Amino acid sequence: MVLIGCKPAGRHTEQHDIFFGIAASLKELIPAIIAFWPEADDLHIDGYREVTKVDGYRIGINETVPSSEYLFFINLGGYKENEMEEFHYKMLATGKDKNEALRKAKATAFFKHTGFKGATAHIDDKYGVDVDDMALVEEILPATVREQYRLTLTPAPQEMAEDVLHLGYFKLSDLLA
Repeated sequence: MVLIGCKPAGRHTEQHDIFFGIAASLKELIPAIIAFWPEADDLHIDGYREVTKVDGYRIGINETVPSSEYLFFINLGGYKENEMEEFHYKMLATGKDKNEALRKAKATAFFKHTGFKGATAHIDDKYGVDVDDMALVEEILPATVREQYRLTLTPAPQEMAEDVLHLGYFKLSDLLA
């Protein structure tokens, strides 16, 4: 899970998107990241996470066998009074279906406490519910990856460490060096 950013031509602020891929290293993902946002100049990475554990499940990769639990990417959006900004909280949630994952998203502190009358917290782009973006992670992987791999979710051992978030400004050229 990679947070990529750039300032597109003609824009006044940096813009971001999330990229999902499967590779042995961040460096190996760079060609797919560039192909994902080809019109972006000076593309960089603002953060990344090797997704191995979500909601008590170990996230694995298999070449054929699908899982009965699914991994969802959810982009929550919300507002604060007197701030000209839509704040976002990007999260991963597991569930047997979209509704189960949505219940988890709506239980977050962000969803409960970001918003006010007339400008409530929401989940963007969610079909009839206030959702910014929600997607089954397997469906937003690059096509070549989707054709080759399936995500598997199995109960994680209690001692399994949480994923590490690597945050900062990472130039693609530095990662390729």
